[in-house]
Amino acid sequence: MAQIKSWTVSDAFWRKVEPLIPVRQRDANRSYLRRPGAGRKPMEARQIFTAIVYVLRTGCQWKALPREFGAASAIHAHFQRWHQDGFFLKLWQAGLAEYDEMEGIGWRWQSIDGAMGKAPLAKQCVGANPTDRGKKRAQAQPVGRRAWHPAIDHRQRSQHA
Repeated sequence: MAQIKSWTVSDAFWRKVEPLIPVRQRDANRSYLRRPGAGRKPMEARQIFTAIVYVLRTGCQWKALPREFGAASAIHAHFQRWHQDGFFLKLWQAGLAEYDEMEGIGWRWQSIDGAMGKAPLAKQCVGANPTDRGKKRAQAQPVGRRAWHPAIDHRQRSQHA
């Protein structure tokens, strides 16, 4: 059975994405060391977009991006530039508009839901933070018993207890 690659970009999806990708223009006020068209050929936009979708779908780090997509630093640089140019916002808006045409969004009934605060009874139900439990127990004096102290504060290795 063939492996399903959920990060592949279909031709139909690419036709919708391609017009939204920002095109880099040379700045007329800047002096460049190379003439136009010289140097390494730029990566294809589809390959860059597929690599970005791979990172977003798998949740991997940029440096863990497989080499088949190209250099991870170059892909990340394109991701940052596209983000600054508003590409992902335009893509989200286009997808939202398309979904609204297909299914219809009940805009009057939309709400935002989130739980950003702590539950008011969380401490009483759960108890102390597990990372602090050992510290508090070690610092606290046992109830109903005397404090423990070592018999010898310090001994040399050559001395026996």
